[in-house]
Amino acid sequence: MVPREEPILPICEEPVTDPNAHRLWIQEALNLQLVEPDERTLSQRLYDALRSGIQQGQLPYGSALPSSRQLAASLGMGRNTVLSAVDRLIAEGFLVSRPGAGVFVADWQWETQQRLETPAPLPVALSQRGERLLDFTAPSSERHTAFAPGVPALDRFPRERWQRLLRRHQQRAPIDWLDYQNEGGVNALREALCDYLSLSRSVRCRPEQILITQGAQQGFELIARLLADVGDSVWMEEPGYGGAQACFASAGLALQPVPVDGDGLNVALLPAGTPPPKLIYVTPSHQYPSGATLSLSRRTALLGLAQQHDAWIIEDDYDSEFRYTSAPIASLQGLMDNAPVIYVGTFSKVLYPGLRLGYLVLPPSLVANFQRINARLHREGQYVAQAALADFISEGHFARHIARMRKCYRHRQTALRQALAPAVSGGLELSSGHAGMHLIAYLQSHALERELVHRGKQVGLRLSPLSGFYLQSPSQPGLVLGYAGAPEAEIERAGRWLSDTWLALTA
Repeated sequence: MVPREEPILPICEEPVTDPNAHRLWIQEALNLQLVEPDERTLSQRLYDALRSGIQQGQLPYGSALPSSRQLAASLGMGRNTVLSAVDRLIAEGFLVSRPGAGVFVADWQWETQQRLETPAPLPVALSQRGERLLDFTAPSSERHTAFAPGVPALDRFPRERWQRLLRRHQQRAPIDWLDYQNEGGVNALREALCDYLSLSRSVRCRPEQILITQGAQQGFELIARLLADVGDSVWMEEPGYGGAQACFASAGLALQPVPVDGDGLNVALLPAGTPPPKLIYVTPSHQYPSGATLSLSRRTALLGLAQQHDAWIIEDDYDSEFRYTSAPIASLQGLMDNAPVIYVGTFSKVLYPGLRLGYLVLPPSLVANFQRINARLHREGQYVAQAALADFISEGHFARHIARMRKCYRHRQTALRQALAPAVSGGLELSSGHAGMHLIAYLQSHALERELVHRGKQVGLRLSPLSGFYLQSPSQPGLVLGYAGAPEAEIERAGRWLSDTWLALTA
């Protein structure tokens, strides 16, 4: 074996004239820094001080450090503490050790520079795709804030029962769950979901058709990547859900808005010459944000149109559990065998967003490829949470929680309507609110919409403008008023403020 040559320390262009000067700096500077109270370990503090001295030029290239024994004695610390800090600096290239000679400050590419200057920050230049995505973002909202749409009643989630289920499966988890997974999700969860969806949504599926994802957004991303190419057209509801819009825009798809009326998506209103779709995104059971239900005639027509164009329908069933005047609407997917529909579900609204679990119900022909590519792009995980959720569903906790939330949200909507009653008497129009977690207040002008949003910010209320859910002009002015995530007292206070402000602005 050829012996490894030790690195040769280059000759310093400006030799140290007083070798003791640097040792004196080390002792004085380090003693001063180490005296001050600090949460860092002694080794970390010594490392930071030496590195700072090298970078700032107090320990120039070529200067020697005292021996570890001398440094430990002068600083009053253990030799192993000193060696730990010095060895780390040697490993990072700030110091170099020469057997028989000692430890020296290394040539670390700034040998002619006495002091490191802080570089100017790099310019923030997003890609064109990134700039486009900014159009689909919204300011974050505080939890339980009145009017924040899409936020469930986190204060009503049965946390103790959920934690018990998690602990149960953490203790029982097989070692295989620590490895990479490509099964499409925990089988028990897919079986529980299959039973639930068949009964409550008339979804036609078998457990193996269900792919567990990390939320609906990941599901949209998979669909866009696997079933469409850059430039392909995706028909979107207008107004519509910004999360889906962002996913499809980021995939380079051409977003084609399709007007929504009282019966849902209306393809008859598309202009002549509209490019045929590769994907069609709909929220048929409870259109977001208008609240319309896609009529049966339009559902059957949409299925026929998808077959005609070899397109896939993406059915986003995000909150259909929360209907207050009738049973949940049956799915579009379940209307026919072999429907060209991918059914997308999420637990963000019915349980809590931080769970980060959703699912796709895929046609049998797509299952293997989606499962394989999902495992490659995103990996699978949260098997403990998936198993706990399977028990949460199969033991009846899920159904009971939804029933409680229906009652809770009905009361919170009533509280909002009562608070807005003076404005409604004065002409403010509200949506029907037969389902979901928000109401829409329709406004007379975009100027009024902007002024209400501005005044809301001044008092700490986030108001979501309805016009922001449109892809193109003209848009309908209004406010999307979430009521599910805030206690009734907060809803009443915020509702009274909005009612008084609207009356004052429209007087």
